[in-house]
Amino acid sequence: MAEILIVVGSESGNAHLVAECVRDALARAGHGATLSTGQGCADLRLPDRGVLLVCTSTHGHGDWPDNIAPFVRSLDETRPDLSRLRYGVIALGDRTYRDTFCLAGRRLDEALRRLSATRLGERLEIDACQQPLPDEDALAWLESWTALLNAPAAHHNENNQHEETRRRCPS
Repeated sequence: MAEILIVVGSESGNAHLVAECVRDALARAGHGATLSTGQGCADLRLPDRGVLLVCTSTHGHGDWPDNIAPFVRSLDETRPDLSRLRYGVIALGDRTYRDTFCLAGRRLDEALRRLSATRLGERLEIDACQQPLPDEDALAWLESWTALLNAPAAHHNENNQHEETRRRCPS
């Protein structure tokens, strides 16, 4: 089974609660999962890891939560080769703020792809206005994501995305 690093960005605690639920579900499925908040990517040795899951909210005007900002800055400054890293993104936001809905998660997804990491499945975007219990959507999405994680290596398209997962995962 996989060893999964879960990097959490949270201001109000919702993303952290979702990440804890996801970690527990991964453990029940036989995976190792570790939560991390606030470290730079050099400290996390991302190029040496196989699987990363980001769970982050967006606050302010599309800003990063304060605790994940060092991680993002470190990615920008060190630009590590993440070609061996597979990842997923759970982004939390509020669609009331249409222009910045889940922007932190979207921007981090793009940063990881630019560094040659391979996204498994679609990014999950959870709307706080529509879903008062975001862990439910995350756990439903996790089933599809772990199926891709457990699948044999597959072809990846030009966007560094698993070829068989272009459709929206159920939420």
